[in-house]
Amino acid sequence: MNSKYNHYKITLEHTFSPKEEDLNPALTLEFDNHDEVFSIIKRLQEKDHFNDAVQSAQFAIGLKMFSEVMLKNRDNALFSEFAPEFKNFMTKLKSS
Repeated sequence: MNSKYNHYKITLEHTFSPKEEDLNPALTLEFDNHDEVFSIIKRLQEKDHFNDAVQSAQFAIGLKMFSEVMLKNRDNALFSEFAPEFKNFMTKLKSS
């Protein structure tokens, strides 16, 4: 565990399938993030961009997980065109 990062553990459970398929087994991930994700969730819920606290939490978690992977893999060609646009998006989000 890197002491420069916050460490998290998240579990995703498949609880229902509309196609009546077998449910997937739970997936637990442990990951590090340079930001304190719970404070970001709280700030986004307070700003109420989505008029829904659950969607604000989903957005914050997804965004922080994605952005951390992108930062750790910034030289990956997959992100070359997207990175400048993502930076603009983050600037807009932080200023709103």
